[in-house]
Amino acid sequence: MWMSRYMTANSFSDARPGVGEVRSAGDKVSVSGASEHHTMPLAMPYGVYYVPPVGAHSVILPTASGDVCIGVIAAPSEGLAQGELMLRSQGGASIVLKNDGRVLINGRAVE
Repeated sequence: MWMSRYMTANSFSDARPGVGEVRSAGDKVSVSGASEHHTMPLAMPYGVYYVPPVGAHSVILPTASGDVCIGVIAAPSEGLAQGELMLRSQGGASIVLKNDGRVLINGRAVE
């Protein structure tokens, strides 16, 4: 839903979305693909903050106000069922919200 709101609020230019490899990341991200994209802002759901790792394949969305990195192409779901959610760092730390109400932190259930 946040994506449709963002796209509605930021009308598209004639440019097409693209994919590229993250070359540098911090508050802004630089991506190399069919063309070079330097210091693009990152779009993310409210309350979720991240910095994509260098080398990740990212998705670039052109808007009338400039290009935006809307995320990286995800790895396989790692056994998640429909409706479950995993947050994972590059170092391997994870939090999983299971459909049965359990919360797993690094694979261990917490109360």
